[in-house]
Amino acid sequence: MDDEGDNILLEDNYYQLLNVSKTASPEEINSAYRRFSRMFHPDKHSTDPTKQKWAEQIFNKVKEAYEVLSDSHKRAIYDTLGKRGLEVDGWEVIFRTRTPKEIREEYERLKREREERRLQQTANPRGTISLSINATDLFMKYYDEYEILEDSTIIPNIEVSGMTIQQSIDAPLTLRNTTTLSGNISTQNGIGTGSVNISNRYLSSEKGWTEVECGIGNGPLVGFKIFRSLSRLMFLNCGTVLQFTPRGLSPSFVSTMALQLDAHSVGYLTYRAGGQGGSSMTSIYVRDSEKYHTNTAIQIGNPHSFISFNMMWKLPQHDMKLRLALKYGTFGAIAEYGAEKKISQNSSVSAAVMVGVPSGVMVKVKWTCSSQTIVVPIHLCEEVMPSPVFYATVVPIVSWLILKKLILDPIAREKQERERQRSMEANYERLQEMQMQARATVELMRETYSRIRSEEEKNKGLVILRALYGKLPSGESNHEILEPSGDGTSPPSPSPYSEVIDVTIPVQCLVKSSRLELLEASKSELPGFYDPCVGDTKHLTIQYMFHDNLHFCTVPDIEAVVLPRNKHRIKNRS
Repeated sequence: MDDEGDNILLEDNYYQLLNVSKTASPEEINSAYRRFSRMFHPDKHSTDPTKQKWAEQIFNKVKEAYEVLSDSHKRAIYDTLGKRGLEVDGWEVIFRTRTPKEIREEYERLKREREERRLQQTANPRGTISLSINATDLFMKYYDEYEILEDSTIIPNIEVSGMTIQQSIDAPLTLRNTTTLSGNISTQNGIGTGSVNISNRYLSSEKGWTEVECGIGNGPLVGFKIFRSLSRLMFLNCGTVLQFTPRGLSPSFVSTMALQLDAHSVGYLTYRAGGQGGSSMTSIYVRDSEKYHTNTAIQIGNPHSFISFNMMWKLPQHDMKLRLALKYGTFGAIAEYGAEKKISQNSSVSAAVMVGVPSGVMVKVKWTCSSQTIVVPIHLCEEVMPSPVFYATVVPIVSWLILKKLILDPIAREKQERERQRSMEANYERLQEMQMQARATVELMRETYSRIRSEEEKNKGLVILRALYGKLPSGESNHEILEPSGDGTSPPSPSPYSEVIDVTIPVQCLVKSSRLELLEASKSELPGFYDPCVGDTKHLTIQYMFHDNLHFCTVPDIEAVVLPRNKHRIKNRS
């Protein structure tokens, strides 16, 4: 977690400070401001200089929140950029007559310009390492006719049959020109090849670009590509390459036309001619949504024609994708199934099993970290047999579970704890200030607390007996409340080193007309609250009386709270 993230974590939330929603009307904001003004106005605590000093600080924060949220111009900037957006130089050049929508558009424009400047300083390296392994000896041991069986080893022969390394870097020369240098080295069954290519892409307009390419390796080559948007929903991409080989000139041509069919579907039509791949016409239909991604293709040409179907299920709640693919053509048939798991923000691992005729059984493992990819295809068997299919499916799953349990989970927990400690150390003074301010706020609330509680008790309304906020005990579903706080004037407080704080007074002060409403956001920003355990999951436990009935509830930190609720009632109370 960087310093910027730490500061954002401890930045004041104006909506939470006034306990109003982001869609609150000006009348709701005015009402909340008047309520907290009466509670924290310095003149109300003038008899005690210490309380008056704290009241002045808290009142100024409430006033600042009100001034921002009651001004449509400042509120639009705050909603878009946060508190820091109000402190950025340059907003004074934006006319105050602009609407919130225009302000957001201006921010998006400035953001795009920053991204373009950042792009000029980025090399954008991309690389792929592919390591082909032949492990067919595991399931179908091959004996040469001249081999003496008695001398054969019982250890299977596993060999690296091929390797490919590809790498490329970008050099943005101007906003319109980008040069790319790429190279690859490949070896297959002891025969190696390599090439180096350099290309320059020129952005001619918003509708198109052109690219010139040249390279050496398997013979000098010269290429030219062009991209053009024909309309808002259609584009055309064409490219031609001239390869000079020992057998003469080998030209090739590729053209792709795409049409967006609807919000989630795109159709592609591709024609290839010349080169080593022969000539073919391919039609592809792609549909992408939040839950799944499908790809259907039909190719007719030389040397192969085929039909294929790919489907990917997206499981964002588990950071996982499941894939199934079928392909049938003149070369034979292939069925593929696999899964991809995201293990961090920039890295993922995937495994897929491919069963085909006549290719046999293969398992492909891929690891991606940022822009670098490592692919390891392992050929297990040249024929389709149950045992290699079973092991190709089970072994990756078991290996992943062991790796996750013994290595990834401990590393993730250690990293989380390290970031938590770093965040607390980096914001130690700020945390101490927030704790002192919260305690001072509670002291300033006591008079209001006593008044509201007396009124609620008189009307048999919503009386907060005890409220605790912080980290739950290990293995527990709520905080332990030993006993109600009696008359409530001085509820017992946990140790200052505890990860749980008593918020009975602040919660009671937020009760209005026998009803309590807290927003769907972290409660640590509410008046009288603070974060006792930065980085950990927190809950709010409330024990309260309503109509002479005892109620109890525990809710996660970011969930909304609305009291009273009949489901919170403790029935059969002795």
